[in-house]
Amino acid sequence: MAIADRNSRPGILIAGCGKLGGAIASMLKESAQVYGLRRNPAKVPEGVEGIGADLTRPETLVGKLPDNLDTIIYCLTPSSYDEKGYRDAYVYGLSNLLEALGNNPLKRLFFISSTSVYAQDDDSLVDESSTASPTRVTGQQILAGERTALDSDHPATIVRFSGIYGPSRRRFLEEVIEGRMNPVRPAPFSNRIHEEDAAAAVAHLNELALAGKPLDTCYVASDCEPVRLDEVVDWVREQVPCAQPVTEARKGGRAGSKRCNNRRLLQTGFTFRYPDFRAGYRKMIEKG
Repeated sequence: MAIADRNSRPGILIAGCGKLGGAIASMLKESAQVYGLRRNPAKVPEGVEGIGADLTRPETLVGKLPDNLDTIIYCLTPSSYDEKGYRDAYVYGLSNLLEALGNNPLKRLFFISSTSVYAQDDDSLVDESSTASPTRVTGQQILAGERTALDSDHPATIVRFSGIYGPSRRRFLEEVIEGRMNPVRPAPFSNRIHEEDAAAAVAHLNELALAGKPLDTCYVASDCEPVRLDEVVDWVREQVPCAQPVTEARKGGRAGSKRCNNRRLLQTGFTFRYPDFRAGYRKMIEKG
């Protein structure tokens, strides 16, 4: 392979070094040799070694992967939000990466997934043991990607994130402020995780893997308070002036109604900086 071992620090590849992947890379770069793979390698964070490749085009991977990898964090975002886009990102891209990796063993392969693989719509509590049977084709492709990771020759861990929000993901907050969100009552349960906690959770699990600690094959990564959507909207309206709801305002959520249980992640010793929506959105509102 093309890149030789630079030093004795662990080697970590962030495959899909975009918004979330870049945040993870920034957290890991002080203690590891971090490589960020994306189409435009100039966009990886400072201190991360960029690798230019397109995982949907396997020929671009030839001779590109380092030979000192201990872990891979697979963190792709679909180029289009349809079945093909999701298949390319979650299944085809991962298969191409594993093929390019060859026989080089990993301590752990992390696959960044989504709680959208759960189709539950009855307010039930879901965790890693709950049935994952998505009805949407996009969720089905994510689940197929999970299977690809778990069926690989490497020990793999799936991290299922609920809705990620934060300073770089302000859409929901802006919708409420602008009157474009007016959920029915009682609204479906919603689940979320602040982007800082999302990156920190993966960094935490990666640290455990490098230390040789046992990991489960799946973790639900969501904050500590599932909450009905109308309760979140009401709270935001109490914190900041909001426009009156427009006629075409969104009435509900997009992901059924379930309550994500993060107990397994907490049992690894992970601590949330923003354990509920109030902590996360309050800071965003204060900063404007």
